[in-house]
Amino acid sequence: MSATENNTGSTAVGTKPASRRNEKVGQVVSTKMQKTIVVEVEMRKAHPKYKRIVKSNRKFYAHDEQNTARVGDVVRIRETRPLSKLKRWSLEEVIRRSALAQVQETEKAVGINTEQQQ
Repeated sequence: MSATENNTGSTAVGTKPASRRNEKVGQVVSTKMQKTIVVEVEMRKAHPKYKRIVKSNRKFYAHDEQNTARVGDVVRIRETRPLSKLKRWSLEEVIRRSALAQVQETEKAVGINTEQQQ
């Protein structure tokens, strides 16, 4: 047995085991709840008989601890233990910010500045 292997035969040199948790990429549809986002994932699958691509959408409730995601963002979510009646996913990362979200943030900042001046 070499020095890089432990008793189970796997290498112990800085390699993490691959996560068995499912990941999905989708678009944020709603952020109206606290620490929760609704992500719509589009699934494309060939029809078994006709071989035509069929699109289907499904919504997932995901936990967003810092409330970083905005409506329209493209995000990656990962499967996790049940957090509530509907929440079984958590926000992994924001892949792409929505242009709409950036416009809304600047409008809020400008609105706050104008209120302070009055």
